[in-house]
Amino acid sequence: MNERNPGVSVVIPTYNRAHLISRAIQSVLDQTYQDLEIIVVDDGSIDNTGEIIKSFQDTKLKYIRYNKNKGASAARNTGIKAAKGKYIAFQDSDDEWFPDKLERQMEVFGDAPPEVGVVYSGFYRIEADKKIYFPSDRFTQKEGNIHNELLKGNFVGTPTVLIKKECFENTKYFDENLPALEDWELWIEISKHYFFKYINKPLLYSYSTANSVNLNQNNMLKAHETILLKHLDDFNKNKKILSDNYFDLGTGLCSNGDFKTGRNYLIKSIKVYHLNLKTMSTLLLLLFGQSIYFKFRDLSRKTGRRI
Repeated sequence: MNERNPGVSVVIPTYNRAHLISRAIQSVLDQTYQDLEIIVVDDGSIDNTGEIIKSFQDTKLKYIRYNKNKGASAARNTGIKAAKGKYIAFQDSDDEWFPDKLERQMEVFGDAPPEVGVVYSGFYRIEADKKIYFPSDRFTQKEGNIHNELLKGNFVGTPTVLIKKECFENTKYFDENLPALEDWELWIEISKHYFFKYINKPLLYSYSTANSVNLNQNNMLKAHETILLKHLDDFNKNKKILSDNYFDLGTGLCSNGDFKTGRNYLIKSIKVYHLNLKTMSTLLLLLFGQSIYFKFRDLSRKTGRRI
């Protein structure tokens, strides 16, 4: 019997999430759009994640397991290569889709021109008792050719995207060497070749968990530095954006106690764009010593302002 390829392949990487994975899988199975397959890639879990996944008696579900942990990027790449759908979506094992997520995105693709490769949406980030809507208004252009806007920082949530599988033919998938921010790097690459469409409403809940890799500040800083070097030609085209990225790296490193490297990045920031006032003020602040810097940093965090 010939098996027809599904419209959408949903890739779910997971690692030791036996207590959460059911919610993520069920939210995909409950979609109003049902022409799909679910590829769960178990990244070497040592808890009973595998048993939970196998308990789902649904032919849409496919299970791939690594014998040892390789990281979320490797797991997602495995899922992409195994996918049979024309479109690929990514679900995180601790997140929850709204039932109409895929249906709304497929409707947008149905009306979109061929240069659109990605349809993504807003989402609610759940942190303890807070519900925060993303992406923020800091990013002004959220659809079309958003390459330059993405160089300012990432605002495309991985579990929100629906992406044409053909997009990966011109890219190197998720960078498995990055310790964090691998989604940002991939969107920067894809945005060189395809336009993005944005649905300005939340279509999922993203839950903040204590062991999230993106909560590790050292990983974030290392990844940010690597991405800047990897795409330096693109960042160089807009000196203000490059300066702001150097500023973010510099202040992040200083906050982590690496004042020597942090100061070097702040100097780079002012060299590429002399009118960056926040960099100038931070460099002046550092003249008064590290203890003064930390006092101002803590004050800025309390007031919600950045130094």
